[in-house]
Amino acid sequence: MRIAVVAEQFLPHMNGVTHSVLRVVEHLRAHGHRVMVVAPSYEKGLFPGAEPGLPGVHVERIPSLPLAGYPEVRVAGCTVHRMQRVLSRFAPDVVHVASPFVLGWRAIQAAAALGLPSVAVYQTDVPGYAARYGAGVLETALWAHVRTMHNAATLTLAPSTASLRQLRGHDVQRVHLWRRGVDTVRFRPELRDHAWRERVGQGRRLVGYVGRLAPEKQVADLAVLDSLPGTRLVVVGSGPEKDALRTALPRTHFEGFRTGDELAAVMASLDVFVHPGEHETFCQTIQEAMASGVPVVAVGRGGPLDLVDSSRNGWLYPPGNTARLRELVQDLVGDDAKRRAFAATARRTVQGRTWQAVCDELLGHYERAMATSPRPTTLRTRRTRTAHLARKATLVKFW
Repeated sequence: MRIAVVAEQFLPHMNGVTHSVLRVVEHLRAHGHRVMVVAPSYEKGLFPGAEPGLPGVHVERIPSLPLAGYPEVRVAGCTVHRMQRVLSRFAPDVVHVASPFVLGWRAIQAAAALGLPSVAVYQTDVPGYAARYGAGVLETALWAHVRTMHNAATLTLAPSTASLRQLRGHDVQRVHLWRRGVDTVRFRPELRDHAWRERVGQGRRLVGYVGRLAPEKQVADLAVLDSLPGTRLVVVGSGPEKDALRTALPRTHFEGFRTGDELAAVMASLDVFVHPGEHETFCQTIQEAMASGVPVVAVGRGGPLDLVDSSRNGWLYPPGNTARLRELVQDLVGDDAKRRAFAATARRTVQGRTWQAVCDELLGHYERAMATSPRPTTLRTRRTRTAHLARKATLVKFW
C-alpha cells in the first residue's frame, strides 16, 4: 500500500505522537509499503543532537509557528487546497492522521475531497489540557472541534478503553480500539546501571518520572515524594515547566532529556516509576517502565487504567489524592519482596505488546477504512490512467 502519514508533531521534536509515528513508519517500510510523512517545519538548532530522520521516507514540511510559551511544539497551518496537492502527488491508498487538530484537520478535509479513506488516531486530550493552561472555558468548543474532525474521518482509533468511552461520550462515531506497542528489546531489566544508581541515589531507592515537563503532566504533584525517607526522586525530561519544577522539587535529581539506549538504561535503573498526569490517553512511558522490570504507581484515570493492574504490577491512586500516591510509593520502596514480585509481573504484562503485533493490527484498520470508504476512483487509478494516456499520446506522435 501507499500510506500518507500526517503528523501534528514530528522529528526533531520527540514526544508520544512522534514516537508512535516513527514506529508505525518503520513497520510499514519493513513490510514493503510506501510511506510519505507530512509534518510541521522546525527551526534549525532548536533540537541539537536530535534523532535523525528516516532513510527512504520523504517528509513534506509545512510552515509552522511555535506554540506560545512552548517553542518545541509547532502549529502548522496550510489550506485544504495545498494539502490536496500534497496528497495528490503521492496518490496514497489511505491517509493516516496522527493526533489531528490543525494540520491533521486539513488532511481529513483534503482526503474527503479527494475521495480517500482517512484513519484518525486520537492521541492527545487537547480539551482536557485547556484547563491546565488556564483556558478551561474553551473545553466545550474544543470538544466540538474534536467531534467534527473525527466524524469527518473514515474511522477513528482510540488508544485505551477510557479514550474510547470518552470519544463515544462526545458523540464521535466509528471509533475502534488500537493500543500502542513497546520495544521489549530496547527496554529490559538487564540495562540496570549500578554506577549511575550509586551516583544519583547514594544508596537510596530511586523513584522516577519520565516525560514532558508541562502543566498537563502534573509533575508538581510529585512534591509529596521529594522528601520521602530512604528515596530520591528522579525526573527525566524537558519542557516549559523545568525551571519552576527545579524550585518546587529542591531535593530531586533532574536528569534532563534522554532518548534511545540512554533512556532505556535510566528507566531500568529505577526502583519505582510514577506518573501523576490525569489526561493521558495511553501513557507509553508506563509500558516502557514495565518492560524494564519497574513497578508503576500512576493516577487512576485515562490510559493507565488499562495498563496498571493494582496489586499485581503496580498501584493506581485516586485522582488528586497525592497523600495516597505517597503511601503507595512508600509501600513499594519499603518492601523488597513485593517490589520484586510486582517488577516481574510488570515485565510479563507487556511481553506480547510488540510494535509488530499492534502495527499488523493497524494494517487491518487501514483495510477496513479502504473497504468502507466510498471512492469509485482512487488517486492511484487516476494517476495510472493519466500516465497510460500520456504514453499512448507519445507513441502516436512517434508513429
